[in-house]
Amino acid sequence: MNSRERVLAALNHEQPDRVPVDFGAHRSSGINAIAYANLKKAMGIESGDIYVYDMVQQLAIVEEPVLEAFNVDCVEMGRGFMQDDSDWKDWTLPDGTPCKIPAYINIEERDGDSFLVSDSGVDLAVQKKDSVFFEQIYFPLADRNFENDDFTYIKDIFESSMWTGIPAPGGHIPLSEEGLKKLKEGAKSLRESTDRAIVGLFGGNMFEAPQFLYRMDNYLSYMALYPEACIRLSEILCEMYMGALDKWLSAVGPYIDIILFGDDLGGQTGPLLSKNMYRNYFKPYHKKLWNRAKELAEVKVMLHSCGGIEPFLDDLIEIGLDTVNPVQTDCQGMDPRALKEKYSDRICFWGGGCDTHAVLPLAEPGVVAEHVREQVEIMAQGGGFVFQQVHNIMSETKPENIIAMFEAVKQFNEGA
Repeated sequence: MNSRERVLAALNHEQPDRVPVDFGAHRSSGINAIAYANLKKAMGIESGDIYVYDMVQQLAIVEEPVLEAFNVDCVEMGRGFMQDDSDWKDWTLPDGTPCKIPAYINIEERDGDSFLVSDSGVDLAVQKKDSVFFEQIYFPLADRNFENDDFTYIKDIFESSMWTGIPAPGGHIPLSEEGLKKLKEGAKSLRESTDRAIVGLFGGNMFEAPQFLYRMDNYLSYMALYPEACIRLSEILCEMYMGALDKWLSAVGPYIDIILFGDDLGGQTGPLLSKNMYRNYFKPYHKKLWNRAKELAEVKVMLHSCGGIEPFLDDLIEIGLDTVNPVQTDCQGMDPRALKEKYSDRICFWGGGCDTHAVLPLAEPGVVAEHVREQVEIMAQGGGFVFQQVHNIMSETKPENIIAMFEAVKQFNEGA
């Protein structure tokens, strides 16, 4: 099998020739740029700059020599864009490492802190001195009356927050006639250059987008206080997303294999909302979006959802979900053996391969390798599994642990 065939076999619950591997094919399977620079040094890779494609999380583009060394089978659609030197500009990571960041990002340094600034001059996020990521500081609708709102202005205000206003490459291209042409050309060029499975990041966050705009504590309160208003907002958001989805997939649909939606439904101790709230406020709209995606293109639907989300899996599967990441196995209800036994023939687990909370950053390489072998042994049987570490690799993670993780997968695949 080639990489694309391998990934699609796993998504179709067929046993692939080996466990497919993801490293950086979406914004929760990647690596902090500081850790990536250290990894390249440890691997003896001297070529290439450090490119930060996700400014908020400061995730690095994983380059071809690393992808090849770790037998990576997937790639993010954004790699088809920003191909010219002029698309990037110089910046410096918190540890002093020089890097490149997208030229379209507005960043200002003040008294040792770094600010991400909107085109209209609003400070959206700050990276405090010695921090390694940005924190949202502007919530455009935090003080707005929610109960009686008609939400018709949401499309105009949507990009006025950190998560919605600081796009990664590909997401920076408008869905205009000219922009759609650029999207098609970039996605097509990437498709022709690789046999890796291509993940297209769409978003479509129904539960999280209101949190980005109103602030999380406000919106969770509104869900209890103002159910009718929450449904009105979901309808407006879904209508907006559906229009964007039609345009976006008309351009890139033929060239991607997986479309990625996002909504963190869980936390460390389980769901962040009740089943009834999910079913009333979000499930109908997830269903519309996911089913429409499959009508428009031959794609598998992936949801990024952190935390203890097991109670939602039956509902998510029912409305068309094919695969879920990052499979946060140290959360309540997310034991990999139990997940595999209950859902293995109905959903593909894209993740759960290595605990990034307590194992990858803290254990010795031998412990990391043994942990990975145990996780993969559980998850790999019968297909329905793509390996990735539970979430992005953080800045302090030792390169020898990262190498041990991927070498353990390689040894498993070789029957060692």
